Amino acid sequence: MTNDRRNMYFHHHPDDTSVRVVQSLNELASKYGFHVVPDYTLANIIVSVGGDASFLQAVRKTGFREDCLYAGISTTGTLSMYCDFHADDEGKMIEAISNEQIEVRRYPTIQATVDDETKFYCLNEFSIRSAIIKTFALDVYIDELHFETFRGDGMVVATPTGSTAYNKSLNGAVVDPMLPCMQVSELASLNNNRYRTLGSSFILSENRKLTLRVVQDGNDYPTMGMDNEALSIQHVEKVDIELSGKKIKTVKLKDNSFWEKVKRSFL
Repeated sequence: MTNDRRNMYFHHHPDDTSVRVVQSLNELASKYGFHVVPDYTLANIIVSVGGDASFLQAVRKTGFREDCLYAGISTTGTLSMYCDFHADDEGKMIEAISNEQIEVRRYPTIQATVDDETKFYCLNEFSIRSAIIKTFALDVYIDELHFETFRGDGMVVATPTGSTAYNKSLNGAVVDPMLPCMQVSELASLNNNRYRTLGSSFILSENRKLTLRVVQDGNDYPTMGMDNEALSIQHVEKVDIELSGKKIKTVKLKDNSFWEKVKRSFL
């Protein structure tokens, strides 16, 4: 890691714990030749302080940058899917930032386009659901082929890394992030003589496009979730979802592979 790529930016909440941790990290970074910058656009390394939710916000608020390295530092006492370091484990952080031959892990993202206009990126998942206490219907297309008509509470489209979050709670599969794909899972689907769905999660390859068309029956103001943020757009007609070309780069530690994280988190 050359000197011109040692600009570091810390993303954190303004709570006392995070501020105290960041002050200590500032000193540590300066000690090892890094420059802490006040603007993320000047950074080559973006460090999230908090938990997985903070990491997702850090990636979103800094624009899903592909030209920098992201790292997560946990202040919750436990490591997580995106936080590779404990706030009180300076030894591991020093080893990582001092390693000139640092390994990089690349996480795929998905792109959701609403009504051919507004585009959003997601690192974990995109979700769409009814905004009122009423089911709503979606016509599901795969590469322009009508696949099914869904009626229920909504659907979740997850990246491989997002497969361990909301998607897993819906009995979806845990997917290796080395597989460039996205997984589609149902939220409380109705299956009767009128509506029939697959009834299980399914996985689409990196070259597929998923289109969700909202059936205009008065419930066309759905709530859409992008990772841990919600967005409401009135009168939505369709959402196109596909794997984007963007990949988020994070520090890869020798003893902290994706499957070691899964084991630590769930087994």
